[in-house]
Amino acid sequence: MSEFDALPDSWTIWNESADQCILVFRPDVFDSHEFPAPCLPTLYLTHGRRSRRPGSELDPDPTDPWVVTLFLEPEIDRDAEHYDARTDAVAGTIALAERFADGEIDYRALYQVPREDYFEKLDELTGE
Repeated sequence: MSEFDALPDSWTIWNESADQCILVFRPDVFDSHEFPAPCLPTLYLTHGRRSRRPGSELDPDPTDPWVVTLFLEPEIDRDAEHYDARTDAVAGTIALAERFADGEIDYRALYQVPREDYFEKLDELTGE
């Protein structure tokens, strides 16, 4: 039994290790053909803050928080949520994935320059 069994079907575990998990939304749709690859909605669950520099956080401190961040593109993200324990962070990740899949996340508010075609597809897939 996986700790992500309750994950909505629209989300896929892309990569998982002891200190991080990367989840992607509908990779069958956001597959870089119709939309640029960076538009794949992604949830990062990391022990410590996710860094854009490879190797900068190879060994997080045990006291570092668990961080859950939703990215719509590399520079477009929702404020991260912080948790003290991995189990709480996994539950928070699943809850955020559910809210996103149910259309409860206002992803338009995260953009300064909207991508209307992208928004229309997200609206369709999240029931808006």
